[in-house]
Amino acid sequence: MAIRQHELRDLVLEAHDLGTGEPVVFIQTALIADELLPLAKELPLADGFRRIVYHRRGYAGSSPVAGPGSIARDAADCEALLTALRIERAHVVGLSYSGAVALQLAADAPDRVHSLVLIEPPPVHIPSAGEFRQANEELLTTRRSRGATAALDELLGAVIGPDWRQEIEHDVPGASEQMQRDLLTFFDTDLPGLLTWQFDHRDAQRITCPVLHVGGSDTHRWFLEVRDLIHDWFPHAEDAQIEGARHSLAATHTRRVAETIAEFLHRVSREAPSP
Repeated sequence: MAIRQHELRDLVLEAHDLGTGEPVVFIQTALIADELLPLAKELPLADGFRRIVYHRRGYAGSSPVAGPGSIARDAADCEALLTALRIERAHVVGLSYSGAVALQLAADAPDRVHSLVLIEPPPVHIPSAGEFRQANEELLTTRRSRGATAALDELLGAVIGPDWRQEIEHDVPGASEQMQRDLLTFFDTDLPGLLTWQFDHRDAQRITCPVLHVGGSDTHRWFLEVRDLIHDWFPHAEDAQIEGARHSLAATHTRRVAETIAEFLHRVSREAPSP
C-alpha cells in the first residue's frame, strides 16, 4: 500500500493508492481521516479494482484549511485529484458527509463518475432536517463555549458511547490522535459547509450514472428519510440494507458493506457499454 502527496492547483492532497484495475475513489468523510480505509482494503474489492482513499483539506497530510467549508469545493478537489492521477472516470464512494461530496461531484462532473455508492448521506434535505440542523447548532454552541474537545466528547459520547475512543481505535488505529489534531477542520469548516449545502432534485437530474444506496437496518430515522429521498431523486437506484447496523456501519460491518459494494461495482462494470 502506498500513500503519496499529490500537488494540485492550490493545495496538496494525500492519498492511499491500493491495487490495480478500474479506479474506485473513496472520498474521506468528516472527522476520521482513514475511516474508509478498512473498507477499501477488504478482500472482495481487491479483485480488479484500484482503490484510492484520500484525505480532504485540513486532514492528516493534506493541505490545511481555515474558515467555513464548501461541499462544492470538496467536489472540485476530488475532480482535480482524478485529473492529477490521470483518471478519466471512476467509481465514487461517499459515506455520511462525503456522500454529499460524492453527489455534488456526480452532478458537477457527470462524465467523471462511472457509478455512485452512497452510504447514508447526511440528512440535510429531508423532512426532519430541522432537527438535524438544530443538533449540529448545539454542537457548535458547545464548541464556542467549551472548546472543540468538549464538543467532540458530546458528539461521539452520544453516537457511540462513553468508550468511544477505545472503539474507534479498535476500528481505525491512530484515529483518536488524528481527530484531535484535525478537530477544528471538522467543527469550523466541515459542519458550517454541510449546513449551507444546497442540493435538490434539479441537481440530482444531472446525475446519470448507476447509484447504490447502502444503509443500516437499525440506523437513526433521519437516515431512513435519507434513503427515501435518494430513491425519490433516483427512482432506479439500487438499495442495500445491512442488518443490525447503525450509521457507523462502514466500521462495524466492514466486510458486509464491502461485499455489497463489490457486487455492485463488478455488475455495473460488466454492464457498461463499450467505448
